Amino acid sequence: MVGTLLVVTDGKMHFRRMDEGTDADFQVLARVHTENMRALPDLLMGMLADLRADAAYPIDRLEHSLQTATRALRDGADDELVVCALFHDVGESLGPMNHGEVAASILHPFISEKNHWMLAHHGLFQTYFYGEHLGLDPNARDAFRDDPHYQYTVDFTTDWDEVSFDPDYPSEPMSTFDPIVRRVIPSEWSPPSTDDRL
Repeated sequence: MVGTLLVVTDGKMHFRRMDEGTDADFQVLARVHTENMRALPDLLMGMLADLRADAAYPIDRLEHSLQTATRALRDGADDELVVCALFHDVGESLGPMNHGEVAASILHPFISEKNHWMLAHHGLFQTYFYGEHLGLDPNARDAFRDDPHYQYTVDFTTDWDEVSFDPDYPSEPMSTFDPIVRRVIPSEWSPPSTDDRL
């Protein structure tokens, strides 16, 4: 039935293939994505809170994340970098070997190219501080020495990440970061464009 318009009244999409979807179907899709965007800050904060279950470090990974973000905040970092510091290890449970890439992928639509690169590579850069103890090359980061974001990532890991395992450091509570997260992650979804951050 060419030219027949399906009126969606139940709030669901009615296609079996995306190329058969109607304008009404994709209005529902846009609404779902907007609802997911509104929930993303809470979802990320929940994932962060779940990191408190890790007791193998001198402090749990939630406190490590709070310390890292607190150091960034107290050093005058902008909101975007504070959010990156807060969530830099949020993917560690999902992808311990590539947790930086997990965090970088989640935050990608909201952050600059240099913060995306820093997040994706911070795990490798961190081996500078412990690689020799595990038979890893502590200088593996030097393969990226000519990258424009090399020193930025060195500074992130040196100034904030590797020093944030201190049980005596007074970090800010999660509530301090909630409004910052909501400023960086918009509450409205917009379709992807060719003018994305990378």
